[in-house]
Amino acid sequence: MGCRGADGGKETSRASQGVDARRAGLVSGPSCSVNNNPRHIYVPGDIVVGGLFPVYLQVKTNGSTIPPQKTCIDYDVQMFLRSQVMIYAIQEINRSQMLPNVSVGYEIYDTCGDVTNAIRATLSMMEDIQGQGVEPNVTTPHVKVVIGERYSENSIAVARLLALPLVAQISYSSTSELLSRKCKFPSFLRTVSSDEHQTIAIAELVKHLAWESVGVIGSDDEFGKYGAERLIDHFNDRKLCVDFKEILSANFLLNETRTQTELAMLMSKIRNSSAEAIVIFTAELKVRIILKEVLRMGISRIWIACDTWATNKELSEMADIQKVGRVFGFIPKRNKVPGFHEYVRDSMFQSKAHNSFIHEFMCHYPPCPDSLVDESVLNCTLPDTKSQCLLKYIDEDESYYIYLAVKVIAQGLRSLLNCDNVRCKRNASFAVWELLEELKRVNFIVDNTTHIAFNEDGDPTTGYDIVEWNMSVSENRIITVGVYRPDEPIRIREHLIREFENVTVTFANCCKKCVACHPQREYTSSDMDRCLMKTIEYLGWTDAFTTVLVSFDVLGIVVSLLVAILFAVDRRTPIVKSTGGYLSFLELLSLLACFCCIIMFLGEPTKTTCMAGLPLFGMAFTVCVSCILANLLQIFVGFTFDLRVTVGETLKRLNRPIAVVTCCSAVQVAVCVLWMTYAPPFMVESSRFDEATILLECNKGSKMLFGAMLTYIALLAVVCFLFAFKGKQLPDLYKNASFVSISMMIFLVVWIVFIPVYINMSGKYQRAIEAAAILVSNYSVLCCHFAPKCYIMLFRKELNNENAITNYIRKHYEKKGMAVVGK
Repeated sequence: MGCRGADGGKETSRASQGVDARRAGLVSGPSCSVNNNPRHIYVPGDIVVGGLFPVYLQVKTNGSTIPPQKTCIDYDVQMFLRSQVMIYAIQEINRSQMLPNVSVGYEIYDTCGDVTNAIRATLSMMEDIQGQGVEPNVTTPHVKVVIGERYSENSIAVARLLALPLVAQISYSSTSELLSRKCKFPSFLRTVSSDEHQTIAIAELVKHLAWESVGVIGSDDEFGKYGAERLIDHFNDRKLCVDFKEILSANFLLNETRTQTELAMLMSKIRNSSAEAIVIFTAELKVRIILKEVLRMGISRIWIACDTWATNKELSEMADIQKVGRVFGFIPKRNKVPGFHEYVRDSMFQSKAHNSFIHEFMCHYPPCPDSLVDESVLNCTLPDTKSQCLLKYIDEDESYYIYLAVKVIAQGLRSLLNCDNVRCKRNASFAVWELLEELKRVNFIVDNTTHIAFNEDGDPTTGYDIVEWNMSVSENRIITVGVYRPDEPIRIREHLIREFENVTVTFANCCKKCVACHPQREYTSSDMDRCLMKTIEYLGWTDAFTTVLVSFDVLGIVVSLLVAILFAVDRRTPIVKSTGGYLSFLELLSLLACFCCIIMFLGEPTKTTCMAGLPLFGMAFTVCVSCILANLLQIFVGFTFDLRVTVGETLKRLNRPIAVVTCCSAVQVAVCVLWMTYAPPFMVESSRFDEATILLECNKGSKMLFGAMLTYIALLAVVCFLFAFKGKQLPDLYKNASFVSISMMIFLVVWIVFIPVYINMSGKYQRAIEAAAILVSNYSVLCCHFAPKCYIMLFRKELNNENAITNYIRKHYEKKGMAVVGK
């Protein structure tokens, strides 16, 4: 910046003021008061535009206080200037005839790069300024559109809030591909390209320059982690070898001990790597730490920069930076902000009365002597000196994207308010979603240089320039060497292609060869240096859940057999006859088959168990429920005398137990045979949950026929429940109807609960959930339909004779005043 300290020209700075202070050579003044509340600027207008800028790059948390106190650190001069670009562009709109009788105001917050501050600032902007309340007004927020945030992770949090009232959000730097998902972020737009195109462009560069192996460094945040994963996908698609992958922890910047440990491990990987190029896909603060360590250790490589640091002057102008090797990078379209240099030099500091950000800047960097100019000519107490110092910090990327965002808003407002060069025909009272729709439709050329329009994902249609750091000169270090546009072949300067065409890059581990892992049986190790066998996973017999299910299943089988024996011994007694007589044995047999089916859901799935399990259960349980229905029909017809003639005759004709069971079961058999013939369940091997695991599971085949099978059983259960509910008022000594209604209710509730649980559960326990649902269904019949009868047979034998039944029926009808004829 030209401002130097009084110690004979040696540049001075305070470490806590960040990298830009060091590069500036500005003498930082006394410690500025930095509290927990976001610093902000507010200038009213007919329409207010919000802004979110991390003027301080990060926060430091003091865990010794309760609650923990956050302090903003790493003041960044470039971000200060970028916030002023928004103010300058809005002032330019107000001075022009773009919106003749409408004034545009602004409310700008410093988020300190912290997601909590970004959320707090967004909630403040969503308040209704008329109401003076603290509750966000989701229908009429006083801020109609928001520019920001810078970091993808913060923009995602802000976008979730702004999606509720559909306030348009235009980011100037957030490139995460996640933000293109309109189902989650319907009001998000951006003037910078998405990472989807950037990751493809990086992969294409590696391929065209004939580099066969690469290393990937990301970070544990929305931008770095997701970007690194997409990079590896694109490298694999192009048969390029990923030699190693490293994801930096979220505390890489804040925890000194852990940072040093991670850094040492990373340097070891880089030094021992055979990668011909290394991609660093993370924020510039983390890159600075990495490159400093690379310089200290004397490591030289080819580096590929993402757009967050590809043009960072503090990095490209580090001392001895040429020793790190060659650096290529990707940046969206760049341009100068028209007139901004003059604004900073001539008038920016004159508006400091209404600009708290300028006061903050002056607090950190008060006027200082400049050894490069004649002090008699240039009075250092005037702000002009500082303006001259600031000019070298004006960038041509993020500043320009902020400028574009303001131009887009102005164009959208001009269209929404129906403005000409004289006046706007509509007033400034409009719903925020109306402006959002207008912004989505903008399509124009800014200052005769840049065409701006958004696609259906809210992304601009521009691509990337490919740049290289020119280490041989002191100025113009970053030069353009190629271009990438979506849906077009990558274009790289011929001399670069020739240069790398026949070059064999040799490093310490140069003999390492990449071998493709078997996609079904193997996966790549975390160090990308070998293939590992995938673990086969299924619900094994030793699993605790399996043990519980098998225990209850065996118990059910044993109890069913004992009940069958007891019923066979007392087959001529009234209670067995009231349960359906011979039908009760068919019911027990089908119930026994249902218990046996559960074994097919446990252990290692096979083609046979997958195909047979559910259809066999469906057919067996249908027979069981059909027997119950036939029994209920017998009771209902036998004791109901007040039915209409037509209904009574119809029920009597239907009272053919074998016919009822056969017809009801035949429908289910037809459904299951059709299912097993045309689209049966089958076994699949899946790695969709974990690349290191093969999950053996059963696919349902036809989901429609599976649903039909369950629906048909549910329909029979509902009919049984209705008959049982109606039959509870009949003279039934053994309470068949009451217990059946409970049984069918349990079945229906279990399967209603099963469906959402099954859909939302993944992994090996899906089969266990099916088995558990079948087990509960079986026990509902066993306990409610058979257990009460067994109790009477064993412990209340006096009720198991015809005299007891006759006396109970007589008393039932005598209570109703009906005469009963005795034998």
